Amino acid sequence: MNTIPFAFYGRVSTEDNQDPQSSRAWQITRSRALIEPRGGVIVAEFFDVDKSRSIPWQRRPHAAALLAELRNPDRGFGAVVIGEPHRAFYGNQYSLTFPVFEHFGVQLWVPEVGGPIDPTNEAHDLVMSVFGGMSKGERNRIKIRVRSAMSAQAQMEGRFLGGRPPYGYRLADAGPHPNPAKAADGKRAHRLELDSAAAPVVEEIFAAFLDGYGLFAIAERLTRNGIPSPSAHDPARNRHRSGIAWSKSAVRAILTNPRYVGHQVWNRQGKHEVLMNVDDVSLGHTTRLRWNAKEDWVWSEQVVHPPIVSKEDFDAVQMTLTGRGNRHTDKTRKRTPKPYQLRGLLYCGICDRRMQGQWVNDAPYYRCRFPEEYALANHLMHPRNVYLREDRVVLRLDRWLGRLFAPHRVDQTLDLLVAAQDLGPPEVHALAVARRQIAECDRKLAQHRAALEAGADPSLVTGWIQEELVRKKAAEQRLSSAHVRPQKRLGRDELAEITHRLGDMVRVLSNADPIRKGKIYAEIGLRLTYHPSKQKSWSRLLVTRTP
Repeated sequence: MNTIPFAFYGRVSTEDNQDPQSSRAWQITRSRALIEPRGGVIVAEFFDVDKSRSIPWQRRPHAAALLAELRNPDRGFGAVVIGEPHRAFYGNQYSLTFPVFEHFGVQLWVPEVGGPIDPTNEAHDLVMSVFGGMSKGERNRIKIRVRSAMSAQAQMEGRFLGGRPPYGYRLADAGPHPNPAKAADGKRAHRLELDSAAAPVVEEIFAAFLDGYGLFAIAERLTRNGIPSPSAHDPARNRHRSGIAWSKSAVRAILTNPRYVGHQVWNRQGKHEVLMNVDDVSLGHTTRLRWNAKEDWVWSEQVVHPPIVSKEDFDAVQMTLTGRGNRHTDKTRKRTPKPYQLRGLLYCGICDRRMQGQWVNDAPYYRCRFPEEYALANHLMHPRNVYLREDRVVLRLDRWLGRLFAPHRVDQTLDLLVAAQDLGPPEVHALAVARRQIAECDRKLAQHRAALEAGADPSLVTGWIQEELVRKKAAEQRLSSAHVRPQKRLGRDELAEITHRLGDMVRVLSNADPIRKGKIYAEIGLRLTYHPSKQKSWSRLLVTRTP
């Protein structure tokens, strides 16, 4: 009997708590049971982990690799076997994918038809279409059951359903998990209790707003009084924020959070699926978080944790915000489908905050508006607006990457990657920022003391000194509470393999789709910092490592 080389494809989503290894084992066992009696042997494997079935094949890493391999005349296999088509195909994915197999003359085997799918057999086509519909129906039923259960738990039991506690509260143990299986694994339930340091600040914010203070005035007042902002109060859970000052958005988020009245409130935000591209529906959907309308919020029937403000004060604040035209209380923010190639990768060199994308005259820009959002009591010298056009960065970035991964510079690039590991993870960068701020505060304190000795107005200089001491204390707090996770150093051979893969990606950057190009930048691990005073961008290559 002649041996037939096969490639195996499977998929598992860990969102339903499945073991990837066990799932792969039974899928590949089912595949072998189908092909081995006919001389089939699996010579290549493509297995996607933690990818929802609703994601099209082109956006699943291993499924996309399999489709790309079909184009390779030296691929080493002449057929593909799928042990569980229910997991591989969702909705109309089969009808969009199978023509590619047919075009390249690669058979697709599934147990449900007892062998290879015959493209001329209507029964085979009907069976595969039915399985795609069943897969979609199963996922929808799971979503409905989960959402209904969480709604009931929030409303009738007032259960804390996860996530970070609101500023002013902290998590407290509430005994074994109500689910017996999770309790057997040692998981615990949690509830909210007052944070003795932050709860009075929440009371102060509500009282100040009811007294007529605006959002920015409250942020200025809190920063001037040396009260750590939410990100500075809990830096371990806010490593992506500098915590340098209170912002208007932080004050607004506190004033609009209904959980401060003691009720559990669920479904303020929801995951919504939107088309990746309205002109190409085959790309499928992507999930976006959106604010839900107030009438869709689910309130607990009873007060389940200590209230910080009264229901009357909270309602009065909402009425005032609504009268001012606050658009974040019950309306969904407008989302833009326009791509940003440097999303999440570009930082302002002045305040070390991520720059936000904005389209102007049909061109993508990135901006930082620190003074518009953050209190000025920290005296950070920051322009009102910092703008940078995307194409000014991308063209030079692609040229730099092309030179970096050129074949004749592989050894030099490997040396850079090895050295980059000594820079440490992002937490180390945050520590460096805090240390620079402490040094800057010490420098200004010395200047202020010298001015005082030179005969400057004591009341004025004392105020400056107090402000610098507040900034230094906040930086020292971030420095003392930060935790750097141990990182595994990669060997030179491992880095050589990474460099080879990155080089393949870099070579196609110039003609890549903007969305795909943005993903490549993120996978490479770039962090770009823009210094407006120097009118140039600086990039540092970071190596993605696992603990």
